[in-house]
Amino acid sequence: MGVREAHLDLLRRVLTARVYEVARQTELDAAPALSRRLGNTVLLKREDNQPVFSFKLRGAYNKMVHLDAAARARGVITASAGNHAQGVALAAARLGIRAVIVMPQTAPQVKVDAVRTIGGDAVEVVLAGDSYSDAQTAAAALQMKHGYTLVHPFDDMDVIAGQGTVAMEILRQHAGPLHAIFVPVGGGGLLAGVAAFVKAVRPEVKVIGVQSAAADAMAQSLAKDERVLLDEVGLFADGTAVKQVGEQTFAICRRHVDGMVRVDTDAICAAIKDVFADTRSVPEPSGALAVAGLKQYAAAHGLKDATLVAICSGANMNFDRLSFVVERAEVGEQREALFAVTIPEERGSFRRFCEALGRHSLTEFNYRIGDARQAHLFVGIRTGGRAESRALAHTFEAQGFGVLDLSDDELAKLHLRHMVGGRSPLAHDELLYRFDFPERPGALTRFLAQLHPDWNVSLFHYRNQGADHGHILVGLQVPPAERALFARFLATLGYPYRDESANPAYRLLLCEPPQAAGHAMSGGVALAR
Repeated sequence: MGVREAHLDLLRRVLTARVYEVARQTELDAAPALSRRLGNTVLLKREDNQPVFSFKLRGAYNKMVHLDAAARARGVITASAGNHAQGVALAAARLGIRAVIVMPQTAPQVKVDAVRTIGGDAVEVVLAGDSYSDAQTAAAALQMKHGYTLVHPFDDMDVIAGQGTVAMEILRQHAGPLHAIFVPVGGGGLLAGVAAFVKAVRPEVKVIGVQSAAADAMAQSLAKDERVLLDEVGLFADGTAVKQVGEQTFAICRRHVDGMVRVDTDAICAAIKDVFADTRSVPEPSGALAVAGLKQYAAAHGLKDATLVAICSGANMNFDRLSFVVERAEVGEQREALFAVTIPEERGSFRRFCEALGRHSLTEFNYRIGDARQAHLFVGIRTGGRAESRALAHTFEAQGFGVLDLSDDELAKLHLRHMVGGRSPLAHDELLYRFDFPERPGALTRFLAQLHPDWNVSLFHYRNQGADHGHILVGLQVPPAERALFARFLATLGYPYRDESANPAYRLLLCEPPQAAGHAMSGGVALAR
């Protein structure tokens, strides 16, 4: 089948998809507050209002309802981080088909519970691996062993066609001028379906894919014009955490997608807050990706008075994750600046610092005396944007204060803001590392068990923030003669890590001055196996 014939076939599949036996036509809602702020008309396609709080039931049901009797009799199997799983569970219950659903162990509990509730006796849930790709591998092995029929979450034409009905609704609901539609992307099923339909009906409308910068397989694949396999994916936006996009979705996207946008965690958190402000609904991180990408794209291209649509793809959010979202949203909106400010340890310095603040509100303030000459402050300040943050930094510098802007420093935002004042003359030969590990029972214990028993732990910080991965900050006292052994230890540990030993915020706030470090005595905590 040629390219044109394939495109027409997919268009026909979209137009005849049997999604409305379980799905509903969702609203295309105005976002007045966000529209005013951006100077554009922003419309939200509310797929978070589907019966399973995600668009995924469209493709899952459309695939399963078209299975022949033999395929239904064998039962179906799928791998999913959660939203597709709920679609398959609903379809299985409606159609009387047995379904085995493999989900990663890191899948949000709200999604795991929903799959079991929706599917009832028709569904068996299997937890395997730390990511969608791990679950996919386990599902393939079970399919080979038992002969199940695969319901792929994205790389299937019936699934893609089901997702394409989202675009069909958007174009019916908004017949006027439309600059672009922003689509969240994991494996590419929704993006492929939307792009194929839009380019067939209204080719002047741009279709822009949006991915988390920590899981950007489609963006990398389109840039290199070949499918890329990522070594690791960030799991904050778990619904789109895919290491490799599908063959069919990639082929469609490379022909029809106009561009890709990558956004970071802070931008996603800010977008969640934006959606809440306009709708009083809380999307999951993947559900807010399109809004984050829309904001970034509009700013980068200087768009004004354009009409932009963002697909809010899902709202299966773990409640425990909200604390992390709230903490990071202000920085993501550029409404909070984080600084390390050094002031003289002398009478009147603090007053001058407060005067430099003017009418700005403090959101955070951490200080502990540790030096006879200087005081180091960690402060969060409410601002109206990066320009105001830069102006504040210049004001502090004009007062003779040392200033380090930490607003984009991941180590400072995750850990150091909670640890200011932790200097110790005992922490000689200290190396500082950040480690990420899947957040599940026993993972922290297993991490500790793998640390070398002869290296003292001089610093340790861990904070459970309701995310799929836990973040640990560790200071280890490793003598220079053992650095090669330490490098081998890191290579075999099996967890993602980052060396933060040269991080300027760490050097300023937690390290002893060089002249004091030379007089340090041995100390720390030795770990025993």
